[in-house]
Amino acid sequence: MTRFRADLTLLACAAIWGVAFLCQKRAMAHIGPFLFIALRSWLACLTLSPLVWRECRVAGSKVKMPAMLSLAGYAGLVFFGAAALQQMGLMTASVTNSGFLTALYVVLTPIFSWLLMGHRPAPWVWIAASLSFVGTWLLGGGSLTLLAHGDVLVALSAILWALHVVIVGLAARFDLAASFTATQFVVVAVLASLAALREPFEVEAILRAGPDILYLGILSSAITFTLLSVAMRATKPAEASVILSTESLFAALAAFLFMKESLPPIGWIGAAAIFLATVIVQLPDKAESRD
Repeated sequence: MTRFRADLTLLACAAIWGVAFLCQKRAMAHIGPFLFIALRSWLACLTLSPLVWRECRVAGSKVKMPAMLSLAGYAGLVFFGAAALQQMGLMTASVTNSGFLTALYVVLTPIFSWLLMGHRPAPWVWIAASLSFVGTWLLGGGSLTLLAHGDVLVALSAILWALHVVIVGLAARFDLAASFTATQFVVVAVLASLAALREPFEVEAILRAGPDILYLGILSSAITFTLLSVAMRATKPAEASVILSTESLFAALAAFLFMKESLPPIGWIGAAAIFLATVIVQLPDKAESRD
C-alpha cells in the first residue's frame, strides 16, 4: 500500500468512526456501556474469524505468533480502557463534544511514537498536531470550563487512544492485520463481559440497540481496525493520528444531521484548522529515507 492509499484508508476509517459516536450515544439509551462494548467486540471477533483462518493458513510458521499475540494482548488492554472511558463519558457528553475531545490524542501520539518507536516527527508534524489541538479547542467553544463529567472521561480516553495507535503501528510488521485485530477484540470482549455482569441484561433492550451494535461491531470495529493495521504499514503513527482526528468533523456532521446538534461560528473555525492540519501532514518527509 502506498502512502497516498494509506492516507485515504485512514480518512475512510475516520468517517466511519465519526458516525460511530452517534451510534454509541444512541445505544446508551437501551443498554449499559460495558454490555455494549462486550457485544460489539464479540461481534467483531465473529466477523473476523474467516479472515483469521485464511491469514494464519497462508502465513503458516513464517511469523512469530507468540510475539504478535503478546502485542495484541497489550492492544486489547489499552483498547478496553479507552473504550470504557469513552463509552461512560458518552452517557452525559454530547456526540459533538465527544468527537472533538477524542481528537486530543493527536497531540499525544507523536510523543508516544517517539518514546516507544524512536520515530522523531518531522517539524511540520508537530505543527499539524498543535494545529489540530487548537482546532479541537475551538470546536469545543474555546473554553474548557464548561466540560461535564462525561467530557472529562472522553478527554482521558484520548491518552489511551494515542497509545493504541502506536501499538498498532508496532504490530504492522507481523503482516497479520486480521489476526491481530481479532485477538485484540477477544481481550476486550472478555474484560467487558466480566464488567457487564453488574449491568442489566434484557434481550428486548439489546434488540433495540441492535442496529447500533451491528454498526460498531462489524463496520466500526472489525473492518476499520483491520484496515488501520494495514494502513499503518505505509504511514507513521504521528501522521496517522492527525488524519484520524478528522473523525471529530464527521461526528459533528452526523450529530447535526441526526440529532440537530450545531456548532457556533468559532467551532467552524476549529473545523477548518483540523482540515488544514491534515493537509500539512501530507508534506513529504526527507528524513524518511534515513529512518
